[in-house]
Amino acid sequence: MTEKPYTNEDLRAEATRQHAALTKDPDFMGVGEQMEGRDVVPDGGVAWNDFSDETHEAAQRSIHGLISGAADVSKWAVNLGADGLEPVGLILNINDSVGEHRVRLHFAFAPDMDKATRNKVIDLVADAIRRT
Repeated sequence: MTEKPYTNEDLRAEATRQHAALTKDPDFMGVGEQMEGRDVVPDGGVAWNDFSDETHEAAQRSIHGLISGAADVSKWAVNLGADGLEPVGLILNINDSVGEHRVRLHFAFAPDMDKATRNKVIDLVADAIRRT
């Protein structure tokens, strides 16, 4: 038997499977526990548990639904981390004629790439899309 009977691709595939499994059926009570004592808006001074039980539970159900219904980007997330890239908050949305999002592009860059270069790459992509 070889010292390493699996490949890096095997590792990424298993990490992807496990990452996806964590979000497919999140524990409803666990969602509520994660909300306890957390500010609704960072440094906003209002925590989720400041709301009435009814309001808190409605928010918990909504958050649970958002997690359960989230797109499976596990492979993307695992590969970003494995490649040492970090996602950035810069997003391009392409809308149809009534303003509905049809395409959303997210960007990830090497941590040492400067902001000016990141912005230039995004501008070039946006320009290329606009030209088509």
